[in-house]
Amino acid sequence: MEPCTTVLSADPQKKGEDNVDQHKITILYCRLSNEDLVDGESNSIANQRSILTSYAASHGFTNTKVLVDDGYTGTNFNRPGVQEGLALVEQGLVGTWIVKDMSRFGRDYLQVGRFTEIVFPSYDVRFIAVNDAVDSAKGDNDFTVIRNVFNDFYAKDTSKKVRAVMKAKGTSGKHLGGPPYGYRADPQDKNHWILDEDAAPIVKRIFDLTIAGVGPSRIARILEADEVLTVKALYAQQKGKPLPERPCHWIEQSVVNILERMEYTGCTCNFKTHSKSYKLKKRIPNALEDMFILPDTQEAIVPKEQWDRVQELRRHKRRMTKAERQGLFSGLVVCADCGSKLHFATCKNFEGRQDHYVCAKYKSGRGTCSAHYIREDVLREVVLERIRAVTDYIRADVEGFQEDWLMCRREEQEKSIREDKRRLEKAKKRLADIDKLITRIYEDMVLGNLSQERYQKMLEGYEAEQAALGNEVIGLEDWVATREEMEDNVDQFLALMEKYVDIPELTPTIVNEFIKQIIVYAPDKSSGKRTQKVKIVFNFLEEVEVPEISEPVITKTTYGRRKTA
Repeated sequence: MEPCTTVLSADPQKKGEDNVDQHKITILYCRLSNEDLVDGESNSIANQRSILTSYAASHGFTNTKVLVDDGYTGTNFNRPGVQEGLALVEQGLVGTWIVKDMSRFGRDYLQVGRFTEIVFPSYDVRFIAVNDAVDSAKGDNDFTVIRNVFNDFYAKDTSKKVRAVMKAKGTSGKHLGGPPYGYRADPQDKNHWILDEDAAPIVKRIFDLTIAGVGPSRIARILEADEVLTVKALYAQQKGKPLPERPCHWIEQSVVNILERMEYTGCTCNFKTHSKSYKLKKRIPNALEDMFILPDTQEAIVPKEQWDRVQELRRHKRRMTKAERQGLFSGLVVCADCGSKLHFATCKNFEGRQDHYVCAKYKSGRGTCSAHYIREDVLREVVLERIRAVTDYIRADVEGFQEDWLMCRREEQEKSIREDKRRLEKAKKRLADIDKLITRIYEDMVLGNLSQERYQKMLEGYEAEQAALGNEVIGLEDWVATREEMEDNVDQFLALMEKYVDIPELTPTIVNEFIKQIIVYAPDKSSGKRTQKVKIVFNFLEEVEVPEISEPVITKTTYGRRKTA
């Protein structure tokens, strides 16, 4: 009787060709990025899976494992499916790795080459790309390197096209992202945001609490105590999904994220971040001038002036002391000599009159600056007197104050308008040049000097630039024509005076709304008495000379009593 023989391959002639170790895993890897969707069904996950499973079955690969990365770019290997497979490779569990073609494995030719030429051979892993006729068991394919470079070029070219499309969309005034907490998409127009009646009041409350001197951590605790649903919990409730385990557990970072969103002022803010390369996914914050900001695209939740003030307060964070007291002017008081902040100093044994501020560079006499010591109760009196004085002065002649303020701003505004007009003329000239260039490349294509494919690519690039410039021209024309911002600051300050007709005492909200900075000078004892100058810088009033605030106030301290000169 002849001995029984087991044949692993469906085709007897394949037996010697594919000597498969069935104890090890054969990975069938599928990948599809969002950009690949334009290629249609041929690259779909279902199509890749069908090709790979058929190939595995016909070549005797039985111990297979399908790994899928759906919606992931091939320009890097930070994909869950490929990472799972590589972890198995490092454990020595993988015998073969099969893909439909090289581009499915990756489009970064350096990384693809590292894995196929170094990593896989070192773990004795066979690599197969079915449609590209690549099989490491059959030796090197001379076209593999060229194919990898082409795939990398394809990814780079696709990235440029996507960026051009996003640039055109972003500069058209449309939001590039979904609505943040506080807004929702308009059912009639998905590109337009409308107020979320449940969330918008919470956003306004968070900004108001910040103006009142409350930090993000305390705001989070307040919201939790008041049983306000978190962002995630509110979305779950609105969609009829189960609420998270702690639906009212706000964290500090959620509050910070809300405070930093410029869109709450009613604007569109696009291009807030960028990446250095299409291969790097790390996002880097853009400078304000590199963003595209279009005002009044949706109803504002907070006024622009309040948002600006909150950002300034965030830059000068106030921290609670160990005595659980917070300085009323913390973050606002600076040293006139070195420019450092004055730290708020207190302790549990201090009474209110003992709380004081000292220069951060004093360091108990061992630093590079003098103490600039000033008590908080002295500052309270000085600031309150100055606010009352300046509001009385302005109320006495509102029209005269507005005229003085506008005169101070006129030169600045005229310079800004001239710059905008130059930008406008430059954009219009470029638009005219693009029309000529489009005509020229069309003639070159007709005459056979330019291929149709090349003509189409150049045309798409010019049309994208044309759309972006067209939107820029519209925005600049409106901005130059209206120029209403010039009166915003003075109107805001006049509104503050109406809001606080009589100020019996200072509160954190009043301080934050009125005061931008308090400059404290070193004390002078040359006369035998301790005198000290304090300069108050008001919000909105830096551009105009008001007699009541133009010069620093001089305080005199004698035996614990303070007088104002």
